[in-house]
Amino acid sequence: MTDSSMPTARLGDGGPEVGAQGLGCMGMSFAYGPADADASRATLERALELGVTLYDTADAYSEGENERFLAPFFRAHRDEVVVATKFALSIPPDDPTRRIVRNDAPYVREAVEASLRRLEVDVIDLYYMHRRDVNVPIEESVGAMADLVREGKVKHLGLSEVTAGELRAAHAVHPIAAVQSEWSLFSRDIEAGVVPAAAELGVALVPYSPLGRGFLTGAVTGTDGLAADDFRRQQPRFTGDNARANAALLDPVRTVAEAHGATLGQIALAWVQQRARVHGLPVIPIPGTRKPARVEENTAATGIVLTEDELSLLEPIAEKVAGDRYADMTFSSAGRE
Repeated sequence: MTDSSMPTARLGDGGPEVGAQGLGCMGMSFAYGPADADASRATLERALELGVTLYDTADAYSEGENERFLAPFFRAHRDEVVVATKFALSIPPDDPTRRIVRNDAPYVREAVEASLRRLEVDVIDLYYMHRRDVNVPIEESVGAMADLVREGKVKHLGLSEVTAGELRAAHAVHPIAAVQSEWSLFSRDIEAGVVPAAAELGVALVPYSPLGRGFLTGAVTGTDGLAADDFRRQQPRFTGDNARANAALLDPVRTVAEAHGATLGQIALAWVQQRARVHGLPVIPIPGTRKPARVEENTAATGIVLTEDELSLLEPIAEKVAGDRYADMTFSSAGRE
């Protein structure tokens, strides 16, 4: 049973109502080094108890293994959870730095059928296009996704890392419930175009990496101690002089955290959550974790409200961040905006 004390938000006009904070499940089997499967399962259950109902995965996470891992949890709680997964991106296991993107209509159908099998569900609640292939008209891709809605394989459509123009073009083909993009105290590029477009169209924003992939918690401010296959080793913000410069930017976050008796991560999440009021649209961040104690900490942030003075103190951080959020920004909306 979920905790009704967590606020809720709606995924777009006509979309499902979900807990105001979701859970990013990628790290349970991908990207951040070895995971404890039992702890991850306990995290899923604890998140649901705390009011988390939106669970996010993708077929690219360890070649579908993340979807398979989540299937038993979804099966046990199908009527309580909103299942979100993605297609379009594949990462060759022999070269984790490489990205292959496909948005063509035949691939959309192939991908959804594979995800339905791995997830062991009859319908996917929210189906995202993970990354944009600029060689395929977005109208074609979203048209193929819309066919899946008509066929009952998918309930709602989402896009990830699209520009404002791409969002508008897609929404003209079929209503888009949510846009997933990186948004945090360290990453605010989407505020220039994507966020206003989403607010105008009635589309929810689902920020991934709202904790800056752990940097904003103060626990991981460089590559020291990271597993050899941890993908943050490829992220410019975690390396060398960039990491040292970015670590210094956490000082105002600490100041605000001390005032609230909170952790740095809770303040970073509270800031993201308050973007809903600032920009006038639903905002449902999906911090990822593999530990029950961490999901308890994260969800507690939904009760923190920052003052205008505190928001002003945090305002300058993003423009001072050293390093791009990806080594190759062409796969992000900022690389095309």
